[in-house]
Amino acid sequence: MMQNIILKKGNKQVKGTVNLTGSKSECNRALVIEALSGGKVKVENISDAADAVLLAGILRRNQESRTKNQEVLAGGEPLTTHYSPLTTVDIGPAGTAMRFLTAYFAIQDNEVILTGSQRMKERPIGILVDALRELGAHIDYEEKEGFPPIKLKGSFEQQTSKISIKGNISSQYITALLLIAARLPFGLELHIEGELTSRPYVEMTLAMLKAANIQHSWQDNVIAISNQEFATTQLHVEPDWSAASYWYSIAALSDEAEIFLTGLTQYSLQGDSVITEIMANFGITSQFKNGGVQLIKEAKPITRKVFDLKECPDLAQTIVVMCAALNHEATFTGLETLKIKETDRILALQTELAKMGVKLIETDEVYQLDCSEKFIPERMFINTYHDHRMAMAFAPLALIIPELEFENGPVVDKSYPAFWTDLEKIGFEVKEIEA
Repeated sequence: MMQNIILKKGNKQVKGTVNLTGSKSECNRALVIEALSGGKVKVENISDAADAVLLAGILRRNQESRTKNQEVLAGGEPLTTHYSPLTTVDIGPAGTAMRFLTAYFAIQDNEVILTGSQRMKERPIGILVDALRELGAHIDYEEKEGFPPIKLKGSFEQQTSKISIKGNISSQYITALLLIAARLPFGLELHIEGELTSRPYVEMTLAMLKAANIQHSWQDNVIAISNQEFATTQLHVEPDWSAASYWYSIAALSDEAEIFLTGLTQYSLQGDSVITEIMANFGITSQFKNGGVQLIKEAKPITRKVFDLKECPDLAQTIVVMCAALNHEATFTGLETLKIKETDRILALQTELAKMGVKLIETDEVYQLDCSEKFIPERMFINTYHDHRMAMAFAPLALIIPELEFENGPVVDKSYPAFWTDLEKIGFEVKEIEA
């Protein structure tokens, strides 16, 4: 039986300390780097996000099976002993894992079928598959052309080191290729066509590779990584700035707020740390001290009207919902990648905001909030569409709506399993009910 969540907040004062989990984005990259390094790289502070836990398990089991088979071939065990490598890998709704594992398994020597949830089978992967095929990978589609599930046949033989990929679809395609680049016999020269979406995520990938001794050059639209060895090192995963964004929204919708988020630093690899700058427009100051950041709510008129979120799309739902709650009729750009996420996030936002009379109007990739018919219902049911960020972006509305009910409360496990518990610790009333 699915568990829904009833959420209430009796007042608009918020004060307390929150310990955030490790960044899912950083952790997923670190885990693949660890696997590709052959054990030289070790990951610290692994995220407890479901996606990261899943990816860690898949990579670990694959490495264990490879190690056992190598022992058999080397005569370390009787030849009658057989250890089957992974043959079918189901990543459920984990989009990052699908992209990263497609590249990872493309250069392994075992045959693997990568599949996932029904929604995952609707999320395109053709651009990445085409690039990997051009490099020398053997990949077939099991069902629909351009979409998972896919069969990766192993026997990789590099055909070229120079490939091109569109920059405005998903930075995860680019990251997937960059992660395996140093393991390619001839390295990789990646030409990015057009404008690069979510550039900070690519910069994060390169910074983490550099921390593991993988050097690169980036001239204009070309990123080059030669064949080279990983160094023995440790990669420490920072707390999650994407998760921090929900607390910034809570602070913005409160009358008084003092929230301390542990472990976050002013200088982060994560592009979503830009939330500090964005939220300064809404009267939230960020004071970095005592090993974290203190959020303070100050009275301030909101003047900024236009937000370009192409470099931080994971913040979009949080900011759009917050602006709607504040009657701030802002304009947003850079949201096109939201349509191919866990759900069509644009349509999901439009549908749920309509329940409080707010419109999100799309005109030629520009999105405008219309709050002219907004009202505050006594109770609001939030459909989450199997999307963790829909649940967490709408949760701050409990500060202005007496009662919220969220479909499928555990959906937050994907990136922030402790979300409802943390809300409860800081003064929200959280109740689980059977749907």
